[in-house]
Amino acid sequence: MDIVHESGAATAARIRERMAEPPSYSAVRSVLRILVNKGHLVSEPDGARYLYSPTVPASRARRSAMRHVLKTFFGGSVEGAVATLLELEEARLNPEERERIEILIDWASREGR
Repeated sequence: MDIVHESGAATAARIRERMAEPPSYSAVRSVLRILVNKGHLVSEPDGARYLYSPTVPASRARRSAMRHVLKTFFGGSVEGAVATLLELEEARLNPEERERIEILIDWASREGR
């Protein structure tokens, strides 16, 4: 989805080219078909191929994915999700990130979230 969002519209071949460890072309097409059927992408004929475009902005797709992860893996617990993120070795916070996160937490508290 990130590749499609970055491109705006892309063919299955182009999407596969941009993947770090691409599966087979048919696997990419299968996933794209599933995403079209679920309403996440639309496809338009472009000669002998199809162009795939996102149906929602990347920010909305990210929120939807996070809701799903939060519900599925953390039972809806934001604390559990944040604790898990902070346990990851690759998720070390630098001072600027920590400050921005603290500002976001303060904002969320004022908003009653």
